[in-house]
Amino acid sequence: MTPDRTPALLSAALQTAARGWHVFPLRPGGKRPAVLDWEARATTDPGRITRAWATAPFNVGIATGPSGLVIVDLDKPKTPNDTPSAELAEQGVTDGADVLALLCERQGQPFPKGTYTVRTWSGGTHLYFAAPEGESLRNTAGDSARGLGWKVDTRAVGGLVVGAGSVFAGRPYEAVNRAPVAPLPGWLAELLRPAPLPPQRPVTVALAADRRGKWLQAAVNGELARVTGSGPHQHNNALFVASVALGQLVAGGELATADVTNWLAAAALQVGQSEREAHRTIASGLRAGANRPRRVAA
Repeated sequence: MTPDRTPALLSAALQTAARGWHVFPLRPGGKRPAVLDWEARATTDPGRITRAWATAPFNVGIATGPSGLVIVDLDKPKTPNDTPSAELAEQGVTDGADVLALLCERQGQPFPKGTYTVRTWSGGTHLYFAAPEGESLRNTAGDSARGLGWKVDTRAVGGLVVGAGSVFAGRPYEAVNRAPVAPLPGWLAELLRPAPLPPQRPVTVALAADRRGKWLQAAVNGELARVTGSGPHQHNNALFVASVALGQLVAGGELATADVTNWLAAAALQVGQSEREAHRTIASGLRAGANRPRRVAA
């Protein structure tokens, strides 16, 4: 009989929240959220956490943005074809930790190891850092334009990480250094800062000039303004709420899914969200909105 891991996972969730980090349920044995709008619903409230984890052995998700965290994820290759470039291989690089060590060497900086650290299910490492005050660093991925390099991802505003105590593929996430979270080193923050956005124009749409079209146009533009006018730490939540509202109109046959997705994605990109992150949130919001179809009154 498989042992019930619910008590251990509840304890892990409560311990994580006690550090001031906002947690939410991940699917049992998985890494994907078990709830919609997980970033807004993530909490440090012990009562809410206890009630949620009483229903199933959820893994522990941490919403990095509300928690004020930047996680540097040093991954390991998981398939034989997942290999470094020839240039990196010549320098002895085999995983994300080696890439970060090489980056530290090039920057003339020590390896940032004196902070809370979790060993992942695959043998990789999550380094936890306190986000710079007043900044909204975003997620980055590996060799992307703003990434730190092969097998090095970061999770910040709009991101999530699997917390210690969780289990994936039968292997645990374990805290291997329970030191207080150190501030994100300045040189890393500088590398992760996005380029300044160019001057922006309001994102609006024009629909038919009849009564129905004017009503829809006002509804759409109102939701786009919700996104473009959202605060630094509210972009993803605003995008989800707007997607739910317009998803109701899509479900009612008033708007097309493709149009709404494109309009919302343009608004999200304008406030600095990544395209992948934006489309994931939009799809989630549209699914939620589909539960309550809405039509324009005749």
